[in-house]
Amino acid sequence: MPANRPLSRTFIKLAAQLFGGKSRAHAQDWLPGLKLIPPTRQERGSIHFCGTLVGRLISAEGIHTQSPAIYIVGTGPSIGSCDLSRAEENSCIPLNGSLHLVPDQIAAPLAVVIDDERFVWNHFDLFQRIPPHCPCVFSVSVIRAICEQDRSWLQHRQIIFSDDVQKPYRHKRRGIAELKALPYIRLSTDGEAGFSTDPGAGVFRGGSVVVSAVQFALSLGVKKLGFLGIDIANANEPRFYEKETRSFTGIQRGQGRILSHLALAKEFASENGVELENYSSTSALELIGLDYNDTFSRHRTPL
Repeated sequence: MPANRPLSRTFIKLAAQLFGGKSRAHAQDWLPGLKLIPPTRQERGSIHFCGTLVGRLISAEGIHTQSPAIYIVGTGPSIGSCDLSRAEENSCIPLNGSLHLVPDQIAAPLAVVIDDERFVWNHFDLFQRIPPHCPCVFSVSVIRAICEQDRSWLQHRQIIFSDDVQKPYRHKRRGIAELKALPYIRLSTDGEAGFSTDPGAGVFRGGSVVVSAVQFALSLGVKKLGFLGIDIANANEPRFYEKETRSFTGIQRGQGRILSHLALAKEFASENGVELENYSSTSALELIGLDYNDTFSRHRTPL
């Protein structure tokens, strides 16, 4: 199995922690060489790497769909029992390894969301499956890792920068008081979980890319948001495209944290008339009241 990331990144991480302290340790995400200029209402933003313009940034409003529903597609083992042909056209948002489903089962993704740079280092070949005009919602570390792998891939792509509201790009880490002062932020009572109503300004990570994806999805004004392959509970089992048992990922250990963020998203959805549905037969989403819906089950006869 390939290393999570190059050894050089480990040294950069340690240096950022040493010289930046806890408040600025996340500078490792853009160092060395990455500079992002956010888009404005008048023009696109830009991606610069080592002083060279390598790509453009578009706003979160660049995600468009005519579908009344959006489906976030993960890599849990349960996805193997789902029939994605039943999804409306241009309605699916693949996460990470669910790019394996493009284009055979997801011909035209609504958008792609990737948070973790380790996915870039280990599976960059899958990025070739992303259609040229498909919006790509990437974290700063993912954009930087792409630049280090093959910066030419970013040319003519529709890149949406997904900033971490708690550890924002080129700013120090925000405390709970600072987060509470932001008009687009909702926090749990204990301050451990959050939800952003303006994902273009920043999102909560929450231990899984699905947390980022749901914040973007709920900003699109649809009436239904479905989850396929978002299992969480069996995260150490092989993904649907893997044959061997996976190494420990931390997803199961962080299950409570992930679910607490998604519970806030569920609360926001309910207030705004958005129906959330869980199409994963073995999902921890049931713990926050999203019972299994067999609409996409291969064993069910379509209506």
